[in-house]
Amino acid sequence: MKDVAELEALQSQAKRQRVKNLLSIEIRKINSEITEQQQTNVQSSQPAAAITASSAKRYQIKLHNYAWDQSSKFVKFYVTLKDATSIPAEAVSCNFSKKSLEMQVKDVDNKDYIFTINNLLMDIDPEESNWKVKPNMVIINAAKMQPKQWDFVTETEKRTSESKKLPTADADKSDPTASLMTLMQNMYDQGDDDMKRTIAKAWHDSRTKGPSF
Repeated sequence: MKDVAELEALQSQAKRQRVKNLLSIEIRKINSEITEQQQTNVQSSQPAAAITASSAKRYQIKLHNYAWDQSSKFVKFYVTLKDATSIPAEAVSCNFSKKSLEMQVKDVDNKDYIFTINNLLMDIDPEESNWKVKPNMVIINAAKMQPKQWDFVTETEKRTSESKKLPTADADKSDPTASLMTLMQNMYDQGDDDMKRTIAKAWHDSRTKGPSF
């Protein structure tokens, strides 16, 4: 709980949206762990008769960890349920929309599980999407609307990756030349052959003749 309090304090001071998002994810993760631990402590402190009487009360666990793969038709999500050696098929349900999916697993070892992904990278087909139940895993098959390769799972992941490639606007404010060189270095790294030749020539000319701007 002290970790959560400190992370919330950092979140209130953060200015960059990406940092705020990362802190928010970590806060939710720790809160989920706290809830699970509190439930475990309550159950372990109860007498056997009380545990039997309260067995109908299940608590919900939000799942965050998964692996994923894809084919030309599906994006596949592999969600493991820790310590669940057997999952009844009727306990699992999935809801799909064009940009999201949600899996619910009811009453497995007196627990309910939920797994959600929002803001998917591309549209999926809810009617063609499905899921398969394995002994300790659920495989979710999200049907692609188009047979395109997914480089990321969500649009958020894509924007985060792209932002890492851009030069920071506030870097080297006291040195305009350094900012320009950083920009040109990024353009060179991401450019095609013509762009690289043009920038290389500009660098050469600036060293031999001085800058032309």
